[in-house]
Amino acid sequence: MTGIRVPFFRPDIDDADVEAVAASLRSGWLTSGPNVRALEAELSTYCGARFVNAVNSCTAARHLALRAWGIGPGDEVVTSPYTFAATANVIVHTGARPVLADVRQHDFNLDPERVEAAMTPRTRAIIPVHCAGEPCAMDELLALARARRVHVLEDAAHAIGAAYRGRTVGDVGDATAFSFYATKNMTTGEGGALATNDEALSERVRVLTLHGMTKDAWNRYDAGGSWRYDVAEFGFKDNLTDLAAALGRRQLAKLDRLTEARTRLVQRYFVNLRGEEHLALPGFDEANRQAWHLFVVRVREGAPRSRDEVIRELAARGIQTSVHFIPLHYHSAYRKLGYWQEGDFPVAEQLFAGAVSLPLFPAMTEAEVDDVCDALRDVLRGGGRLRS
Repeated sequence: MTGIRVPFFRPDIDDADVEAVAASLRSGWLTSGPNVRALEAELSTYCGARFVNAVNSCTAARHLALRAWGIGPGDEVVTSPYTFAATANVIVHTGARPVLADVRQHDFNLDPERVEAAMTPRTRAIIPVHCAGEPCAMDELLALARARRVHVLEDAAHAIGAAYRGRTVGDVGDATAFSFYATKNMTTGEGGALATNDEALSERVRVLTLHGMTKDAWNRYDAGGSWRYDVAEFGFKDNLTDLAAALGRRQLAKLDRLTEARTRLVQRYFVNLRGEEHLALPGFDEANRQAWHLFVVRVREGAPRSRDEVIRELAARGIQTSVHFIPLHYHSAYRKLGYWQEGDFPVAEQLFAGAVSLPLFPAMTEAEVDDVCDALRDVLRGGGRLRS
């Protein structure tokens, strides 16, 4: 194996990001404080949602929303099998049952027809996953939800900065969970947020986020703050630190520029790879604005190299790739639930069999894109020698 020529991802951290974190350290605020509140306000302005709760992960944001809605044992929540396990893990953590519906082949997103077929009188929520930063078919999914009086919680871990038919993601469903993990389009290192226009939901999430303490506790260390607080219910420890929020504020300020850089690189990928007979390129709706968190191609059945062989050969040439995602029902924990078996979600399974996520990050150069594409074409056409 050669050294890394093109990494899969490199975070976009500049001197201003570093200084923002240093300034937070010098301020004396280490846990949740003024930077967290400022980040919430700035995210609200950016995505158009009236209320934003900054938390320590997208997973926490989803879990808190489901708990705040009172979803639990006896309830069902419909989501995609083509997602990271965290999407459905939070359903299990509430005691509810995850129900999976197959996806559409062209964009890896939930198929509304399959969602409708999966819904029952016990369905309490739908979690659409905006895979790779392409928004789901929200009009159809919202119509299903409204007809059944169920909640829509968008998993926008990939989709900060995306828009659905002119509406910024974060201002479409009943609530939207964002991820600011290290590899995401904007980062706080670890972190996330819940955006909503429902004030009651946001207030309950705020209490659940920090042990179930009443909001009087949030300013108990400020000048004039009261030391008295009440634990109103059994909550969690999901708050975001001011250090992380300081970084997040800087990242949010340059998010549009970072997204534009991703888009330019994706356009170059399309120019390079369009017409390659052994590849299927990602589909997208031109009515939407894509976040382009990932660029996922599929190795077609019958290509000279299998997906796994392509990944190994690219790695041998110093090009890092990944696979998004292993379908949920393939994982041991989900198999043990006994709800599904291989073959239940044929589209998701077919997509997984060929999926390769190519390198994509804002600082990537066009020359690196060309390098990846040249190597990929050569491998697909049988060039090179497979390493064991």
